[in-house]
Amino acid sequence: MKPIPNFTKHDFNLLTEMIKSNINVSNSKDLLLLKQELERGTIHKEEDVTEKFIKINSNVIIEDLETKREMKFQIVLPSMANIKEQKVSVLATLSIAVIGFKENDEIEWDLPGGKKMLKIKSID
Repeated sequence: MKPIPNFTKHDFNLLTEMIKSNINVSNSKDLLLLKQELERGTIHKEEDVTEKFIKINSNVIIEDLETKREMKFQIVLPSMANIKEQKVSVLATLSIAVIGFKENDEIEWDLPGGKKMLKIKSID
């Protein structure tokens, strides 16, 4: 069973606004998936967050469970994305796949390279 994502109220509101303002762009499929994740997720007030989960500005290490390859990146706002600096837009497929999840969660997601099983290894 797929784990339930967690969002701070701030991230939830910001992502909801991004979806509304970007829904007609080329990545609309990804935005609809993000919308679904937001709808099924749990929303927390910033001051009530006791568990560490992936948020905007989180530094993340994930592992592709099939290839055992690890990827390290930071999830950022689209205007700050820079692949050379390992900063990935929160609206990118990879970020949408993992945002809201905790360390050791395993997520199956359709990425550009095909369906992948990902494990959250570390969150800073």
